[in-house]
Amino acid sequence: MALALLVCHLPFVLFACSYDEDVELCTLSVQLVYPDDTVEPYEGAPVELRSTGRNAVFTDSTDASGIVRFRVTPGIYEASTSSQFLDSTGTTWWRYNFNGIRSMIVVSSDSLNRVAIELKASRKRVVH
Repeated sequence: MALALLVCHLPFVLFACSYDEDVELCTLSVQLVYPDDTVEPYEGAPVELRSTGRNAVFTDSTDASGIVRFRVTPGIYEASTSSQFLDSTGTTWWRYNFNGIRSMIVVSSDSLNRVAIELKASRKRVVH
């Protein structure tokens, strides 16, 4: 009986995966570009990065210059964002809605891996 168990489990032991493999990671910089006459880039805008074909999703937020950096494996990705921003700096307050998407982003170790997302915006006056 013990010999039968050993023979049955031997292939799994001989062909088990190793986790010592080096995984190549690349830095992808995504810059959000806001339309003229809206707002300046701001910290905290959410960006989602989706790997096409591998079901991997990464999320992060922009820094104060409107850039987010992801460390990912080489592949093809899609980046998207959707956010609201309340501009209360003047006498009239405005609520902006921003949306943008960039598809077919090729990330590789031999390229700059920088992309920009041109955002679309709508705005609504806020009565306070």
